[in-house]
Amino acid sequence: MSHAQSDADRIESRAHLLPEEAAAGSDDPQAQAEAILAESDIREDGRPAAPDTVLEQRTSDETATNVEPTD
Repeated sequence: MSHAQSDADRIESRAHLLPEEAAAGSDDPQAQAEAILAESDIREDGRPAAPDTVLEQRTSDETATNVEPTD
């Protein structure tokens, strides 16, 4: 599957309005989906981060330590 086809699939999937979106209405669900996914991609890439910021991609399992209670 090409990258463009992958994007088309993502847009088509996201163009199905959520219940809240359907209640509010949408003139163009396809354009709305494209805008939402484009913003999501930008956030995921971490572009708005400050230049000296170090972004780490870790799960909570990798960051949390289990502390056993003392008796």
